[in-house]
Amino acid sequence: MTGPLVLCLNPWVYDFAAHDFYARPLGLLYLAGLLRASGFRVVCIDCASRPLNGGKPTGKLPKELLPTPAAFRGLPRRYGRYGISPADLKQRLRRLPQPPVAILVTSLMTYWYPGVQATIALAREQFPNVPIILGGIYATLCPEHARRHSGADSVITGSGEANILEILKDITGIDVAPAVHVPDPDNMAYPAWDLLSDHRVLPLLTSRGCPLSCPYCASRLLEPQYRRRRPENVISELVYWRQRFGMAEVAFYDDALLFEAENHLFPILEGVLSRGLLLRFHTPNGMHVGLIDSRMARWLKRANFATLRLGLETTVTGATRPDRKVQSGDLERAVAALREAGYASQEIGVYLLIGLPHQEDAEIVESIRQVRRLGATPVLTQYSPIPHTALWSEAVKVSRYDLEAEPLYHNNSIFPCWPEFSWRRYTCLKNLAMGKV
Repeated sequence: MTGPLVLCLNPWVYDFAAHDFYARPLGLLYLAGLLRASGFRVVCIDCASRPLNGGKPTGKLPKELLPTPAAFRGLPRRYGRYGISPADLKQRLRRLPQPPVAILVTSLMTYWYPGVQATIALAREQFPNVPIILGGIYATLCPEHARRHSGADSVITGSGEANILEILKDITGIDVAPAVHVPDPDNMAYPAWDLLSDHRVLPLLTSRGCPLSCPYCASRLLEPQYRRRRPENVISELVYWRQRFGMAEVAFYDDALLFEAENHLFPILEGVLSRGLLLRFHTPNGMHVGLIDSRMARWLKRANFATLRLGLETTVTGATRPDRKVQSGDLERAVAALREAGYASQEIGVYLLIGLPHQEDAEIVESIRQVRRLGATPVLTQYSPIPHTALWSEAVKVSRYDLEAEPLYHNNSIFPCWPEFSWRRYTCLKNLAMGKV
């Protein structure tokens, strides 16, 4: 394709630990798809990816140890950069067919901003006069911090799809009419998944936003409006990628996949099965426990949902519960239905949030034990305080760190809202969840 080149960068992850649990920069890929449909030439580089061997990703996500930031001084853990090497990124930048007219950088966790800084700095070194635009989660939740510290020329908050063409027009003078109707998810160009080197697992969105408002979650802040795609359009996308790459693994990125399934998920799965696509599905974002009954469980099993993650947070009920989406008895019914449908206990993962403000160990222990008693597997998920969410003010109040001044302190690895945190305490809970005690 000819046309002005736009470079899209998914930055490195700087952290104590990082896991590739079906993680792909889907928002950036949607932007790339929109730009390509509008006549731009697009190159995408995923810095937080595995090295290639014979054109295919291999091994674990590489980690290069780095000096621990001053904010974490004294913490007995090893900090590092996850993803490709700086030398690899430099080589890829030098191999671009032409200089880009703009560089788009996305961002995920707020506390991963050092990776954003480093990625932008290296891109700036290679292309000193090319404007760099930062968007994504960190840019949206901590815009002032991003403007001061990221090194980007401009910072976009919220969805970039609605105004990226206008921004590029202001920067480059190139006036391009949108090739698709951006507010309508059914008329959006497919995400440019083909621009990545790893095609093993397809990231899929069948909806945007969430109809719920959990106090620890930023979904409504990032996508204020809940919108669903028509089932036939989702099926068409699956058919397209299946035919193009032969992939068999699909990870749903929806925040409310099971919501009103009669008119949404069930028709999608029926279409997949009727076309004989032979896919395996994964739900890393977690599924609503209260929406899993016998019929839902049978559909999940029939459609080959291989990785089940149920969003529970805690088995505690009443005033201390962080949200109200799960009612008494929901977990029991969901697990019983899944077991009856043929799922083994190790196949049913139940997310339990730990590290919440004012959370007692006894509550976590009881939640772990109850999940195991019911025949499922507890999956501990460490709470990260997220700016502007309903729990944020309480997190700021109880934390031993200055959460408002330094996004590094949002890191869930340091349990920022547990005043009496210790690694021994966490290890005991982790061993209990893993069935070691």
